[in-house]
Amino acid sequence: MAQHNLSTVVGFEFIRTVRKRGFWIAVLAVPVVIAIIFALSFTSNSSISDSADAQAEADISFAYTDASGTIPDELATAYGGEVATAPAAAIEAVKAGELDAYFAYPVDPSAEPIEVTGADRGLFDNGTYEAVAESLLTTAAQAQIGDPGLAAAAAGELSVESTIFRDGEVTGGFSEAIAPLGLLVVFFLVIVMLSNQMLNSTLEEKENRVTEMILTTVNPTTLVMGKILAVFAVGAVQILVLLAPVVIGYIFFRDRMNIPDLDLSQLPLDAGTMAVAVALLIGGFVLFTGVLVAIGAIMPTAKDAGVIFGPLIFAMFIPFYAISLIISDPDALIVQVFTFFPLTAPVTAMLRNGFGTLDPLTAGIVLTELFVFGVLVLRVAVQLFRYGSIAYTDKLNPRAVLGRRRPATAKN
Repeated sequence: MAQHNLSTVVGFEFIRTVRKRGFWIAVLAVPVVIAIIFALSFTSNSSISDSADAQAEADISFAYTDASGTIPDELATAYGGEVATAPAAAIEAVKAGELDAYFAYPVDPSAEPIEVTGADRGLFDNGTYEAVAESLLTTAAQAQIGDPGLAAAAAGELSVESTIFRDGEVTGGFSEAIAPLGLLVVFFLVIVMLSNQMLNSTLEEKENRVTEMILTTVNPTTLVMGKILAVFAVGAVQILVLLAPVVIGYIFFRDRMNIPDLDLSQLPLDAGTMAVAVALLIGGFVLFTGVLVAIGAIMPTAKDAGVIFGPLIFAMFIPFYAISLIISDPDALIVQVFTFFPLTAPVTAMLRNGFGTLDPLTAGIVLTELFVFGVLVLRVAVQLFRYGSIAYTDKLNPRAVLGRRRPATAKN
């Protein structure tokens, strides 16, 4: 009977949620906004890159003086410039609109700025002068060096390949962190997308004042677990919808959008690291779910629950504000506090696990803490839901409820 009731609750909650028009509007709005932002960013980046290249190669007429003696006359001529015999006259020509620009190169360009005087071409196009002046000097310096290798080194155009060993084995570097940190992203999406639904699912019947009738046929534990499983299934639908445009874009528009070809078979995966990441995700979800059910049982309305819900979400993800410290100094006091405090432990531990700074002992302590506290809070939440579900107008007193003895019988 209990198993039948559980499947009934799961099916009812899932179908009720996915049938709502507002659910699909909210779900589909996210990938649409992401696609628009991505398209605008891609277009803007392409425009900025093209604009920078065009500015450096712009055809302008300019005069110049070179106190450093770096720029050969023939190179300047190729750029459209000529030597200025009288700097003051060149500046006057620019002011009169007879000349586009005048460049005054100092004796030591590394210590003194290049002085550029130009005719106004518009707020954004005025950058053309600086781009041409810098490009001319850089090209002249590379030509004087002569050796292509030294020229590339002087321009910072070098590539480096590193091979790092750990315990005698080659490590994958940052690529090793991609998979475990990907699970952190999944955890973030699950919490952000499911938390509000989880809270509302435990409050909806209370606000509709039908919980008392439901509990005459369904055990509170079965009802709560059914709601949790249903919300998790709804979250799976949301994640699939979010991933759909990414997959479609990669498969059908990879060439047009210049997306690199990803070979996931070459992605390094460490079994221990991935096992810890999965366990942390599950443990964090169990703990967070228990806290949400408890809030829903205590508070009479969603409005009242929102007062606690906001700070709770902030507490879960506050470690992101200290991410640089978590990566660079995992032994810092604040990082240790975040690692072992239950609400901040999932995110902090998953970050440290992804970057390889979570040792096995710490991982074991955090996992034990998450699952123990998660199960304990979930059991307390069910007990609170048993009595708080019929507290339609007043906030439930947890101390008074937990001090009661559980009824001897309960219907399944």
